[in-house]
Amino acid sequence: MKTNLYVLYGGRSIEHEISIISATAVLNAVDKSKYNVYPVFITKEGQWCPFGKLNNNIEKEKELELSSDKSITQSMGDFIKSIDGNEKNIVFPVLHGNNGEDGTVQGLLELIDIPYVGNEVLSSALCMDKTMTSDILNAHNIPQARYTSIKKYQWDKDLESTLDNLLNDVNLPVFVKPANAGSSVGISKATTRDELIDSINLAFTYDVKLLIQEEVVGKEVETCIIGNNYPKASLSGELEMEDAFYDYEAKYIKKAAVPVIPAKLDIETSKRVREIALKTYEILDCRGIARVDIFVTPENKILVNEINTMPGFTSISMAPMLWQKTDESSFKDLVERLIDYALERYDEKTSISKVKVTN
Repeated sequence: MKTNLYVLYGGRSIEHEISIISATAVLNAVDKSKYNVYPVFITKEGQWCPFGKLNNNIEKEKELELSSDKSITQSMGDFIKSIDGNEKNIVFPVLHGNNGEDGTVQGLLELIDIPYVGNEVLSSALCMDKTMTSDILNAHNIPQARYTSIKKYQWDKDLESTLDNLLNDVNLPVFVKPANAGSSVGISKATTRDELIDSINLAFTYDVKLLIQEEVVGKEVETCIIGNNYPKASLSGELEMEDAFYDYEAKYIKKAAVPVIPAKLDIETSKRVREIALKTYEILDCRGIARVDIFVTPENKILVNEINTMPGFTSISMAPMLWQKTDESSFKDLVERLIDYALERYDEKTSISKVKVTN
């Protein structure tokens, strides 16, 4: 009997459109002779819209955009009721950003007892919040750029005092980042006090908490980690960019970057980058997959920048390209491995829950 595979995409996130692009690639890569594939679109308003069984590949991403006149709770309830608990089911949340990559959907899937691809509730929530990620890595002595954080209520209450305190912790130039966002949305660089005010005001339109990080002079390299109890690190790669900062427009509109795999690092530095990426993954208790982004300075100093628990799966995304270069895994191979990791983790957890305690 085939396994039912439900692919969630879209979502109430500023990365909604990127999720649709990623989902298209995943849906077209899934082995439909092995799985009954059911795409489930989540609108920007939060309604869950079942596509029905997918028998053929998606030609255009627009095919996946659906609508519903049902409420959020009713549409979610209908989706849950449609799942036959007597059959073998698994969910692939191809969701980026808030309300999908942050532990919320993962918590729902835990409650209804369905295995799912990717990270669990805790690791998803921690890694989504850049400030919490930085604090935990700092506690484990993982090297990072100097950083601080501020909250919107502090900024609204006393801008000048908050700014003074902030500049006591970090030195300009800095990057201002919404704590809970991806795809470089809402991130900007500030080199002066006035620019910093503008950058903070911009970032606060995306989140109520910000990470302020000192600029690092060097290159950023990316390493994709996959696995559960015995995770593996891919080769590291880098992007040669036209723009000084690889923002949302450069990533998805201009596509102004050329991937270089492996990254241009000496052998020893490359080894250290992969080791630190793997250690970061383990400290944050990741499962399934994550991409760890690391700065390497001209002096080969290594600083962890951030971690993405559901990295992009578009045609220009690094994660699949890194594994293709590492062990010749195709995109289809990677999708299948992630599903296998999800089932492996679920089986491990359920085997423990079935153990009866006797006196």
